[in-house]
Amino acid sequence: MIITLVIHNTCSRETENGVMEDLVPWCVVTFDSMERPPAERISMLKDMGFTKYGYEMRSGYPFYLKEEIELAYENGIEITSVFLWLNAKRDSIGKLSSVNKRILNILEDSEAKPTLWLSMSQNYFEGLDEEKSMKLALEYVRYIKDKANDVGCKIALYNHHGWFGNPYHQVEIIDSFNRGALTMVFNFHHAHDYIDHFPAIVSKIKPYLSHVNINGMKKHGPQILTVGDGDFEYQMVKTLLDEGYEGSWGILGHVESEDVQKVLSQNDNGFNRLISKYEIELDEAEEEVL
Repeated sequence: MIITLVIHNTCSRETENGVMEDLVPWCVVTFDSMERPPAERISMLKDMGFTKYGYEMRSGYPFYLKEEIELAYENGIEITSVFLWLNAKRDSIGKLSSVNKRILNILEDSEAKPTLWLSMSQNYFEGLDEEKSMKLALEYVRYIKDKANDVGCKIALYNHHGWFGNPYHQVEIIDSFNRGALTMVFNFHHAHDYIDHFPAIVSKIKPYLSHVNINGMKKHGPQILTVGDGDFEYQMVKTLLDEGYEGSWGILGHVESEDVQKVLSQNDNGFNRLISKYEIELDEAEEEVL
């Protein structure tokens, strides 16, 4: 397979076999030393050439989702995902936290229907064996899936840490639903424990994988590292491309002490270098065959 990349701007890449569409910034709302309000954040992303981004919420931060969806739409930018984090201290079946209820209420009344990126805290699974953990996870995922159906949104399982973040567990959860009912988001920055057997993981998760967030990867950290500064992210990206992954890609702004614009620029440049390296290797392999 030969891929010829044409860089239209810093944020999108076109290939002979389709478009590796706009990179999707992630962790840009609550990870920003400039503490931009929605209008400034959307203006920044637009100026950088981004057309999509994901929305994350953390406790203690202003809640702008309704206003942000409206402003993004007015500026031709799509909020593709909203993070839905379940914590056993606040969320139970039949009684969600006030933040999660508010997210669902806003999306129900909105024309925008971003995918809900669903993850569960490890505090749900402490002291449970595999069978009980899976039973509990399925109960919660079914509950949230019903809620998502009511508001018109899709669900993608998000690999945070712990039992729920294990990609093999997520595949088993997805297989318990009708085909296509759930997809998966794979985050490099939560996958350091899986570096050594990443090719085996890709073969398992690829049929379900809809989005990949990339990060610089060293086996022993740091957790957040600029793309291109690690030892393993190139091989991980290459494995995904070689296996035919065609979903969307994300880059992180996940550094609370930095201006998110600077962090995104560094990660976008790093991703460009990885893709350029991949293209060169493909060209060299073709020349050897010829």
